[in-house]
Amino acid sequence: MEMIVDFPGGARVDAHFGPFTVATDQPPSGGGANSAPSPFAMFLASIGTCAGIYVLGFCRQRGISAEGIRIVQNTAVDPATGMVQKVFLDIQVPPDFPEKYKSAVIRAADQCAVKKHLEHPPAFEVTASTTS
Repeated sequence: MEMIVDFPGGARVDAHFGPFTVATDQPPSGGGANSAPSPFAMFLASIGTCAGIYVLGFCRQRGISAEGIRIVQNTAVDPATGMVQKVFLDIQVPPDFPEKYKSAVIRAADQCAVKKHLEHPPAFEVTASTTS
């Protein structure tokens, strides 16, 4: 999938792919206007929302309502490097959620493609070229 990333002004950086535009910005402390999430916040959100897609799919396949289900995501950060050390996902289910499916819904969320890519990261190649 090709994405075109451009710079619409200020500290904003947008990604365009297919019919979509994903806008990002920096907080004022980073020179931005806080008009959109930061790229790193979008990265973190992709983890929780990806797990959510798998939880939703699990519920749909079994005819279970997803109403009242939510995923609470937190991170542990290394204070020396500022790097995320661990991501915590807590799938919170309502009292009427079938007990027999709790471990299965965790396994479903564990299949998240974003998580799998973080566990087995791709190689990166960055180049610079002159536009015509």
